[in-house]
Amino acid sequence: MENAMIARIVSFLLISIVIGVAPASGAGQAEIRRHTVMADGHPIALWEKTATGATEAVLLVHGRTWSARPDFDLQVNGEDLSLMDGLVEEGYAVYAVDLRGYGETPRDETGWLTPNRAADDVAIVLEWIAESGEWSIKPHLFGWSMGSTISQLAVQRHPEAAASLTLFGYWRDDDLELPADDPGIEPEMAATTAEAAASDFIVPGAISEAAIDAYVQQALAADPVRVDVRNMDQYNKLDAAHIRIPALIIAGEFDPLAPAVYQAKLFVRIATGHKQYVSVPGGDHAAFLEKPRAYFIHELVGFFRGVTIQ
Repeated sequence: MENAMIARIVSFLLISIVIGVAPASGAGQAEIRRHTVMADGHPIALWEKTATGATEAVLLVHGRTWSARPDFDLQVNGEDLSLMDGLVEEGYAVYAVDLRGYGETPRDETGWLTPNRAADDVAIVLEWIAESGEWSIKPHLFGWSMGSTISQLAVQRHPEAAASLTLFGYWRDDDLELPADDPGIEPEMAATTAEAAASDFIVPGAISEAAIDAYVQQALAADPVRVDVRNMDQYNKLDAAHIRIPALIIAGEFDPLAPAVYQAKLFVRIATGHKQYVSVPGGDHAAFLEKPRAYFIHELVGFFRGVTIQ
């Protein structure tokens, strides 16, 4: 499967666009570029911000409801909240993908996103990133919320695709079997809501009201229609014993969607000897956008640097 996938990548199409953005308050904000990577004939939108002289790349995979730019490149006047900008300031080339149906990536003809399809798209994007620069190692892979299980599945299905795996806000109980879909279901194409956009901000005072308002506005603009996901039972194939690359599990202290018991099960079962578990003090499901942002980035970058010197 992997060899066939790599052969298909050779025929990818790349479109690069420089997009003007309002300056952020931080001095290190980089120019953002949009690429299109073809995954089995389907266009995938990929966003890039790169530090001058970067020798390592990171791919960020968003969660269930919102696409790459609201999640990872939130711009708010007077505040530094973008994870992409934060990692650029640490010297990395940072990429963030819009999965099928999200942001600027259209749905495919099925109208659905499935875990296996998303995981294979992530692996194709990782291969494209690996071939696009003179990196010292393969790209690091970071998944948030649903993006964490997609990223784990991508590494399991394509073991050579990434140098490391970071799972943030991991929502799955490793002992729980997810049911198969009912027969005959159709995509709902439901409108997204402001309430849903603000729902990940749980700890009172962890983020400003201005930032929440900006996130809601940017999320609804990027993703006005909720993506329809099916075949969630494909996650039943996840097996931490197949993860043999360096792995970081990171969760907010107060994240109800990623309880510590889930993280502990996963940590124990991951096969690699190079693994870390970080609890972000005061953090919730969106910790990298909130007051613990500096702590979050410090721990994430420390893990990446450990991968480089191992």
